Parts: sequence; C-alpha cells; structure tokens
Amino acid sequence: MDSGNFWFAFGLTLFAGLSTGIGSALAFFTKSTNTRFLSVSLGFSAGVMVYVSFVEILQKARLSLVPDFGEKLASWYAVTGFFAGILIIAIIDKLIPSMENPHEIRRVEDMDKGEKKDPKLVRMGMFTALAIGIHNFPEGIATFMAGMTDPTIAIPIAIAIAIHNIPEGIAVSIPISYGTGSKRKGFYLSFLSGLAEPVGALLAWFILMPFLSDKLFGFIFAGVAGIMVFISIDELLPTAREYGLPHHAVYGFLAGMAVMALSLLMFI
Repeated sequence: MDSGNFWFAFGLTLFAGLSTGIGSALAFFTKSTNTRFLSVSLGFSAGVMVYVSFVEILQKARLSLVPDFGEKLASWYAVTGFFAGILIIAIIDKLIPSMENPHEIRRVEDMDKGEKKDPKLVRMGMFTALAIGIHNFPEGIATFMAGMTDPTIAIPIAIAIAIHNIPEGIAVSIPISYGTGSKRKGFYLSFLSGLAEPVGALLAWFILMPFLSDKLFGFIFAGVAGIMVFISIDELLPTAREYGLPHHAVYGFLAGMAVMALSLLMFI
C-alpha cells in the first residue's frame, strides 16, 4: 500500500477522533449549548453515514466479493458481513453499563450546577471516557479503511464521525471538570478519549493490511457499513432528537443524505 494513502487515511482518522476536543472546548468557552445546531448536525451526520453505507460501501463490498464467489454468493456474503458488523458494535454497546453510557445528554449549562469536587462525578467521567474509547475503536477502523481505499467517501465519513464526537467530548469534560474543579483535566481527558480512533487505524494497518485482498476488503467493508448504520440509528439520531426538536434531527438527516448523494454523483 502507498505510504501516501496511509498518511491521508491516518490523518482523517486522527481528525475524526480528536474532535472530542471540540466538544470539550465548547463546554469551556460558551455560556450555553446551541441545541438546535447540535441536533441538526448530528442528524446530518446520521444521514451521511446511512446513505453512504447502503448506496456506496455495501455495494463496493459486494463487488469486491464477486470475482471470488460470483454474483449470488457475493450478495449473500456482503449482507452477512453487514449484519456481522452490526452484531459486533451491538455487543460492544451492550457490554458498557448504561449509567456510564457516553451518549447521555449533557449541556454546557451543567457546568455551573451543584457542588464541585465530587468523586462520583469523576468516576462517571472516567468511565464515560473509557466507554467512548471502546465505541470509537471500530469507528477508527472504518474511517481508516475508507481512507485507504476511496477518498471520495472517506472525507464525508470522517466529517460525520467528527461531528458525532463533539457531544461525546462534552459528555466527558463536564463531569470531570465539575467533579475535580479543574477544567484543564476535563479538557485533556476528553481530548485523549478520542485517541481510540487513530489506535484502531494503526491496528488495522499492522494487522489487516498485510493480508488485504479483494475478498478480505469485501468482508471488512460490509462490516463497516453495518457498524455505521448501527451508530447512526442507536446513537446519532436519538441524541439529535434529545438535543433539539425532533424535526431538527429529521431535517439534518435528510440534508445529510442529500449532500452525500450529491457528492457521490459529482465523482461519477
């Protein structure tokens, strides 16, 4: 594989992962949460990921499997890989206790509530950071693999995941800052929780790339499509609806699909 492709794909993954720091910065430098913006943005991200998963990634996976298995079996294997990806991310999600779920809604206004230096909040923030790291690991693999194979879909995927990571940064930084009395600690831990994505990218490079073939690529990409659809339905859309009015999330979702469709058409 071209080293130029590696640095491009790794750079995208690093950008997407460390966007948790944007959420942390918003918690520190703004007085209130722009819930309408976050709702539309998260809906937009979900639209991008759902559309590109079904229209582009799953189809690329099937086409990669056709030379080895033929049209019919390739379609079956692509669908199997898709649902295997959903199963993997669902198991990861299930193993994380709900009380430390990284997608619990938090707002900037919460910074000013209650007494500071609460050990329970510090523990919650630490577990939230760990949970986000576990969630972000497969996202890093997805972004990296897309960057290595097709920049036209990798860039919007990276942007969508970056937007998705903003409220996660808020979810980590607020309880840590509030519990320790140190905004700096909240920012650092929030920022570092996103490093799971570039770590996932490095593992994909060292473990998967030496064995990458059209067959393996097809199975991986099918799983990536499943992972992104699950993230969109289980995390992005519910979070978008909780941050704002339900219609904001829907409008963002439809806009995300439309923009993704247009961007793909431009490269035909």
